[in-house]
Amino acid sequence: MKLAFIVDPLDDFKIYKDTTYAMMREAAARGHELHAMQQEDLVWRKARVAGHASRLHFTGNKDAWYRLDAPRETPLEDFDAVFMRKDPPFDMEYVYSTYLLELAEAQGARVFNRPRAIRDFNEKMAIARFAQFTPPSLVTRREDLIREFLAEHRDVILKPLDGMGGTSVFRVHEGDHNVNVIVETLTHYGRRTIMAQRFIPEIRDGDKRVLLIGGQPVPYALARIPKPGETRGNLAAGASGVARELSGRDREIATTLGPPLLAAGLLLVGLDVIGDYLTEVNVTSPTCFQEITEQTGFNVAGMFMDAVETACAGR
Repeated sequence: MKLAFIVDPLDDFKIYKDTTYAMMREAAARGHELHAMQQEDLVWRKARVAGHASRLHFTGNKDAWYRLDAPRETPLEDFDAVFMRKDPPFDMEYVYSTYLLELAEAQGARVFNRPRAIRDFNEKMAIARFAQFTPPSLVTRREDLIREFLAEHRDVILKPLDGMGGTSVFRVHEGDHNVNVIVETLTHYGRRTIMAQRFIPEIRDGDKRVLLIGGQPVPYALARIPKPGETRGNLAAGASGVARELSGRDREIATTLGPPLLAAGLLLVGLDVIGDYLTEVNVTSPTCFQEITEQTGFNVAGMFMDAVETACAGR
């Protein structure tokens, strides 16, 4: 198959852990043809959506791991599959890219994850669709309601709806002298909506990344264990990743969410589970393939490419 990846700059890849790199390696090992482009390479011209894509070749050299052919403007429907693997932040440029990709779909392109689904499933707000699995949560910009929530639960997490990697995530206790400034800063004095969640003490055992591929759970999760003195289970915030078999509750959440998320066009999803609670639904650029594979031997990228091949064969 002829595959196109919309990615961050290739020189920035940390190939020892990058999930997109793992996808590419698996695809190349199966004989698929790889092409790479960045967001700015997408264009709508002459009523077609195209990408200035470059054929990608693996060199076998760890320090200079790829070689690119000269870019060519290629209609996106000429690829068997297009993968939107640009990392967050999910800003307006990201939204504009999903508009272009949605137009490309209408012209026959096959895009994973589907651009409309990426827009529809805000990674924080999406848990509201599955409230039976969430901790007590509140979404508001009103300071009085946030204070009521804090008074009720006494120990809470406050976070913006557009954050990533643990950025601007605060743990707040009742009586904390910094409550006012934290709420004012996060809500921009009532102009920005945020999420509050009851603190889940099981974070000490890790924020588990449960992967769904083609609606089915990977049998292992990556528990991201906060470093000492931290409450954020994010690898970007210094957490360490430990692969574990799914618990019964992990599997219950995954098997419940898998079918509707796949039906919405989300081939790859990363669920965040702390203790027994679903806290986020990650759809933009889910990661953790390599960490799970290295620790368990389970070929996550292989499962992903199986799902891609199946999806493309069913066109």
